[in-house]
Amino acid sequence: MCYFNINMNKPISSMWFSLLLVLVLQNCRVISSSSAYLVGLGSYDITGPAADVNMMGYANSDQIAAGVHFRLQARTFIVAEPGGNRVLFVNLDACMASQLVTIKVIERLKSRYGDLYGEQNVAISGIHTHSGPGGYLQYVVYIVTSLGFVPQSFDAIVDGIEQSIIQAHENLRPGTIFVNRGELLDAGINRSPSAYLNNPAEERSQYKYNVDKNMTLLKFVDDEWGPVGSFNWFATHGTSMGRTNSLISGDNKGAAARFMEDWAKQMSNPEQIDNSHAHRISESEMRLLASSFEACGGSHSTKPLSIRKSFMQGNKSKPQFVSAFCQTNCGDVSPNVLGPFCTDTGLPCDFNQSTCNGKNELCYGRGPGYPDEFESTRIIGEKQYNKAVDLFNTATEEVKGKVDYRHTYINMSSISVSDGGAEVARTCPAAMGFAFAAGTTDGPGAFDFKQGDNKGNTFWKLVRDFLKTPGQEQVNCQKPKPILIDTGEMTEPYAWAPSILPIQIIRIGQVVILCVPGEFTTMAGRRLRDAVKTVLTNAGHGQFDDNVHVVIAGLTNSYSQYVTTFEEYQIQRYEGASTLYGPHTLSAYIQEFSNLTSALVTGQDIPAGPKPPDLLSKQISLLPPVVIDTTPAGVNFGDVSTDVPKNSTFKRREMVSATFWSACPRNDLMTGGTFSLVEILNGQNTWVPAYDDDDFCLRFIWSRPHNLSSQSHATIEWRIPQTAVSGVHRLRHFGASKNITGLVSHFTGASTAFIVG
Repeated sequence: MCYFNINMNKPISSMWFSLLLVLVLQNCRVISSSSAYLVGLGSYDITGPAADVNMMGYANSDQIAAGVHFRLQARTFIVAEPGGNRVLFVNLDACMASQLVTIKVIERLKSRYGDLYGEQNVAISGIHTHSGPGGYLQYVVYIVTSLGFVPQSFDAIVDGIEQSIIQAHENLRPGTIFVNRGELLDAGINRSPSAYLNNPAEERSQYKYNVDKNMTLLKFVDDEWGPVGSFNWFATHGTSMGRTNSLISGDNKGAAARFMEDWAKQMSNPEQIDNSHAHRISESEMRLLASSFEACGGSHSTKPLSIRKSFMQGNKSKPQFVSAFCQTNCGDVSPNVLGPFCTDTGLPCDFNQSTCNGKNELCYGRGPGYPDEFESTRIIGEKQYNKAVDLFNTATEEVKGKVDYRHTYINMSSISVSDGGAEVARTCPAAMGFAFAAGTTDGPGAFDFKQGDNKGNTFWKLVRDFLKTPGQEQVNCQKPKPILIDTGEMTEPYAWAPSILPIQIIRIGQVVILCVPGEFTTMAGRRLRDAVKTVLTNAGHGQFDDNVHVVIAGLTNSYSQYVTTFEEYQIQRYEGASTLYGPHTLSAYIQEFSNLTSALVTGQDIPAGPKPPDLLSKQISLLPPVVIDTTPAGVNFGDVSTDVPKNSTFKRREMVSATFWSACPRNDLMTGGTFSLVEILNGQNTWVPAYDDDDFCLRFIWSRPHNLSSQSHATIEWRIPQTAVSGVHRLRHFGASKNITGLVSHFTGASTAFIVG
């Protein structure tokens, strides 16, 4: 950086001054800018254990991680007024935010940056993928199926968030922000239409659709480097991957983010791979070249870097393009847009209860790629990606105005909802209804539970009473919900559900983000946005007009399941049964957010509210550790078990695979690295990485012969994309094994080479 001082009192000819000025401008980096904001973005790997850990979302104890579809990321943006306020927003490729994760991240930020970042101006939001490792939340009900708390899951997320924030902080530079909004069709349907129809007809008539179709996008432009990223909010569930999927995946939103970051990378730095020899030699010569590379036996290895990380290390001067696809009021929105059908008859499910001959287990929603859930994920991801690119390229509305925020904690178990000073309603301690156990058309439950159940049954009430019998006051408060689990009043071995929750507003000019700790349904989200917009425009003294952009960031800072409207709650479908704090939950949120918004626009402080508990010291972990990895006699880790056929040629869209002797992925998460790799031969003898764990087209599948086996396999499957370069390729696996002493050693192995023609 260059600094200079010119004393204009000294006689300097205009010619010499002009020459000096030219030299300064050519050799010094500009350190001042007319930009109103400093902007910084960052991204980091948060992929947790790819083996043995139950996935978070479907609460299906049989859904255990066993590989990687594509890796998970924490993506961060920071917007700051030079010398003024700043806000920090993190989007996680995780099912939801966790109160404990938020607490520990804030502690680390305070240790690193002092008071620059805190709970007031930091928001951490989840995309709601149902295909990420669980065990990172602190309340009992959310970690039962993961055998309690999983420190490896938790640490991967906390560490990754911190590194993502460090990147964004260090990338802070003068920049401009644009906002754009547009309609995206065919990426979500209402999975509880009977509940939606219970909302007043007059209210429903104000909207064209029974789900929100709008995407709101922020475009970040660095003053020097140009576009450096985008964050958008659109409502659709992360359930394109079904309840039996065992591969870690960011689902449709994680895929969309990967597609857009790849697009941006290609726009700025097209990859240059020298495969010119493929066009100069005959097919027989190509086969001869490929046949000279047989499978490589397992060998020791260092931990590999991902292709993306390697690329960024070679381009340190330019900020990494970061694109996040955030979640909003997705509570009743499914990406399975073909609708729910019975698996036994192929007929549509019952409209009111989503059953098939009285059974909820047979009713499944179908994605657009049915029956291939990977294809459904790709299609819904591409729809969001394509819309985001369109909004990104056409964004002209510049974001201007203050950066500000308000945050408070509220005790959702006992909020008095007032009208004109008089109490008209009250929230309840948390409880889940019978229809919660019925699941949804995205992931049905088991046994004889049904959506729309407002009575319950005697048998399951007896089972419930073994845990906790709800008192009459709680029963009356939660009506018409029949209580299946009285989570808010269960405290052994520690709290089963949250009571103290954060609510937060972030303002960046005319963009206002409402950070909510749950899943709002379509109409619930509309009511909250409208209430906040009314306060902004009426109490803002001209700061806001009808063009204010109010978005909901769902599943942020903590998690407390669903929020429906009062009318939807009466129907007691899954979303109503999962609205923990009773029928007036939404009214309480609207009241508290209105107070928060009023404080924002009038410049007033707001009480911090009661602190949520830090339950880390009370967590119980029952997941057994990895004891030892072994291979059969005469076999090395990384040796090929099932090879690619020799002298093979594959076409685009075909699948090629190989299986390797491997070890448990929990030995090393390969953070910032990869378990699987596709390499292309560059020239005659140099292998170049082409695809890895970050790529949608490559899958790492891990398995044991049986549950207690110390032996395991890794299968790498590559669905050759249309954009793949012709030439000689091979598959490579990386892993880490543990011996009886606990020593972890890295290894690698490669398949026989093959041709992509």
